[in-house]
Amino acid sequence: MSRGRDQAAEIAAAGATVDVGDVTTRYLLYGLLPSWFVPGLADWVMHRRTRIEETAGTKESLILPHCLKGVGGAPTLMMTEVGVPIALTLRYEVNPLLLSVQLGGAAVHEATALWDVRTAVKSERQVKPVEQHIHSFLESLPFGALASLMCLHADQVRSLLRGGRGDPDAWRLVPRRRPLSPGYLVGIAAAIGTCVLLPYGEELLRCRRAAGTRKKRASSDEAHWRAPRSKKLFMKGR
Repeated sequence: MSRGRDQAAEIAAAGATVDVGDVTTRYLLYGLLPSWFVPGLADWVMHRRTRIEETAGTKESLILPHCLKGVGGAPTLMMTEVGVPIALTLRYEVNPLLLSVQLGGAAVHEATALWDVRTAVKSERQVKPVEQHIHSFLESLPFGALASLMCLHADQVRSLLRGGRGDPDAWRLVPRRRPLSPGYLVGIAAAIGTCVLLPYGEELLRCRRAAGTRKKRASSDEAHWRAPRSKKLFMKGR
C-alpha cells in the first residue's frame, strides 16, 4: 500500500499540479452528464426506425405506461430511476442517504434494463447489434458516474458503511453548500426536455395511437363476424 502511494506521488509530481476533486466534478457536470443524453436519443431513433409502435402489442401495467410489451414504457421507467437520483444530487449534498438513493436507483435501473432487452427480444421488433451497443452505454454510464461520485466523497461512503453513526445529517437531505448556477440547472433541464422528455413522449403517443387503431380494428372485425350470425338467429325466430 505504501509503495502504491509513493508511485502515485511520483506520477503526480511528474505532471502539472491539478485539483483532482475539482477536475472530477467538472467532468461529471460538463462531460458525463451531458453525454448521457446522446445514447438516450440514439435509442429513441432506433425504436423509431424499427417501428416500435407496430411491432409489439400494448400492455396495461402499473409499472409500464400503457405502451408496448414492455419496450416502449421501460425507457420512461428507467428515466425515472436515474432522473430522481440525478435531480437530488444536483440540489443536495452527498451523504449516506443520497448515496443509498443513488445505489438503489442504479441497481433497479440495471434490473429494468435487463427486463427491457429481454422483452424486446421476445417481441416482433428487431433489436439490432447497434441498438444493443447503445444499451451498453445507457447501462454503464450510471455506474461510471456513481463510482466517480463515491471517489469524490469517500468519507460519506465510510459513513454509509458505518450506518451513519455520529453524523446527525447522514439520513436527511442537506442543501448544497455551494449551489450550482441557475444557468447550469436551466441548461440541464432544457437538455432533458429536448433529448429525453420530448422524443420519448412522442414515442409513447405513437404507441397509444397504434394501440387505439388496433383496438378499433379488432372491434370492427368482431362486429363483422357477429353480424351474419345475428341475422341467422333473427330469420330463424321468424
